[in-house]
Amino acid sequence: MVAVGSGLSAGEALAAKAAAIVMDARTGQVLIDQDADSIVHPASLTKMMTLYLTFDALDDGRLRLDQQLPVSSWAESMTPTKLGLRAGSTLKVETAILGLVTKSANDAAVVLAEALGGTESRFAEMMTRKAREIGMRHTLYRNASGLPNMEQVTTARDYAMLSRALMRDHARYYPYFSRRNFVYGGRTLPNHNRLMSRYEGMDGIKTGYTVASGFNLAASAVRDGRRLVGVVMGGKSAVSRDNRMAALLDQAFGRASPGRDDGPVMASLDTSRSDAIDGEGDDDDEEPVVKAKPTRAALQVAAVPVAPARDLKPTHDAKSTRGGPSHWAVQVGAFSSRAAGNKAVSQAVKQAPVLLRTAKASVVEAKAGKDTVYRARLTGMDEQDARKACALLTKHGHHCVAVSPNERS
Repeated sequence: MVAVGSGLSAGEALAAKAAAIVMDARTGQVLIDQDADSIVHPASLTKMMTLYLTFDALDDGRLRLDQQLPVSSWAESMTPTKLGLRAGSTLKVETAILGLVTKSANDAAVVLAEALGGTESRFAEMMTRKAREIGMRHTLYRNASGLPNMEQVTTARDYAMLSRALMRDHARYYPYFSRRNFVYGGRTLPNHNRLMSRYEGMDGIKTGYTVASGFNLAASAVRDGRRLVGVVMGGKSAVSRDNRMAALLDQAFGRASPGRDDGPVMASLDTSRSDAIDGEGDDDDEEPVVKAKPTRAALQVAAVPVAPARDLKPTHDAKSTRGGPSHWAVQVGAFSSRAAGNKAVSQAVKQAPVLLRTAKASVVEAKAGKDTVYRARLTGMDEQDARKACALLTKHGHHCVAVSPNERS
């Protein structure tokens, strides 16, 4: 069993050293490379490609978020972690997405794979073809979940490329990766990415673990308007892997920023909301969570364009949203000074004067770790105008996220 394009056997892949890479999300410039081309096993990072192909299908109409997909006996047979799906039942596409992002549900991954490929093995062939299109030269897929398969191999560099591709090609859906938890079957399922709860500016992406792979993490974070992606493979524990990622990102953010010639940086949701849960899951090694040395607070100057939320269509019913239809807002950044926040609000109004003509400017002091930031928002909007305004501002290179009444904190 030969790792494609690598010349390494599966046994050699198993013995490959831990690897890591940090890239600038906009330009692809490699800032840190630590054995980034070593052949490793992706484990549940595999689900990032499953989601990429799911987002492709949503964009071209082969799937809908509210579509119910059949659950097969093969999907039910998957080992944990899983949602506990039963053969003969159905699963909504959006629920499957959330199951992959937060719970890393192997049964939900198979449901999506069979819906798109007919069988999981055919879907794995689709995954490998897409990997080549993206430029992932050393990646080979055999399943949609990342469950152990010695032929399923990749590199840290390939997964940094996939991370960038998800942001570039599917910005509309990227906010799913920021979900701290979701409720399924009466249970609140927390996100396995513990680092999101303690590294300011991080808003995804995915954890993974098998015995062969060690502890893996693909992550992305924003500081001062600059987004980086990092991949750590082969950690000895979830805690040590997370600490390594935090240290690598801190180091990379300390370096000079490359020229801003590749368009606006991908956005960051405000991940400091109070509903954050420090979750356990498929990469939990039963170590206590050791709080890392506090990292410098990130000033979240960017935001993911038009978060999909639970439904992508505007809600016009005043009773459907707490506080009525005019309690939405758009956030155009979080800054180190009130003056900078006021300037951002002013620029936003100039860029979208019709949509923002009745909105009220609000620059509010807030805590981001130990630092103070000033959230710049325009309030008193309905959902439709808030989403339209963010789409327009993002198109013109500004940073914006629509904020629902439930997120007004």
